[in-house]
Amino acid sequence: MLGKFVALTLLVAVGGGAGSEGSELLGKAAPGWDTAEWIQGGPLTLDGLRGRVVLLRWWTGPECPYCGASAPYLNAWHSRYNRQGLVVAGFYHHKSRKPLTRQHVSELAGRFGFRFPVAIDTDWRILRRWWLDGHDRRFTSVSFLLDQSGIIRYIHPGGTYTPDVAAAIESKIEALLKVPSR
Repeated sequence: MLGKFVALTLLVAVGGGAGSEGSELLGKAAPGWDTAEWIQGGPLTLDGLRGRVVLLRWWTGPECPYCGASAPYLNAWHSRYNRQGLVVAGFYHHKSRKPLTRQHVSELAGRFGFRFPVAIDTDWRILRRWWLDGHDRRFTSVSFLLDQSGIIRYIHPGGTYTPDVAAAIESKIEALLKVPSR
């Protein structure tokens, strides 16, 4: 029991780094989502994912070099850990001057090789509730790692997954998968 407590404490304490962007959200219950339009693998709800470790990534099109650079990691984690209890889900938030269409997002997800569930956060309503409301954030392509109870345990506040960041995220995924759900 002490080992579980220590592991969770480390995840919360190190998650986004004390004082780092979004650290005020660590250890809090994730707010869930509604009205997302699922283009593949959905619809998912936060309540329906209880008992699973969840990695959510907000992403946009190929004009975002950070989203393109993070795609191989997301695909690898989905492939490697899905059977062990990880759910990777992407929320597309539109930044392009082109009109938003379901087909466009589906083509982008295909271009990135996403095989995990993907939703469209049409008017950024979910992104605002999770990340932007009341805060001046540097990036919108944010990642959240949730434990089996829906508690936020790690936040990558946007930008690319450098190899060091990817290794840290993967380590946190592995640690959470070892913690049994309640």
